[in-house]
Amino acid sequence: MSTYKTHAINYLWHKAISDKERALISLDLLLENAVGIGDHSTGDYHSNLNEALDTLTDADDRLESLLRYYGTENPDKTEGEQDANQLDGS
Repeated sequence: MSTYKTHAINYLWHKAISDKERALISLDLLLENAVGIGDHSTGDYHSNLNEALDTLTDADDRLESLLRYYGTENPDKTEGEQDANQLDGS
């Protein structure tokens, strides 16, 4: 795979991972800790829940698409590393 293509896929992969983690943190705060909810209306709370879920769903969809079309769970690894990991069960 070309260096440019590798860098582009790495960027897309890591951006999706970052968005997914941001959404999971938001959902955790909203569902488990309720930090700052008293300062907002119920409508704001529902809006924040929906926004976090939309972000999570979008990130998961992007990761799935990258896996489907570019076939790697970790685009940072070289093809040789991926082949060796598949052989040893990693």
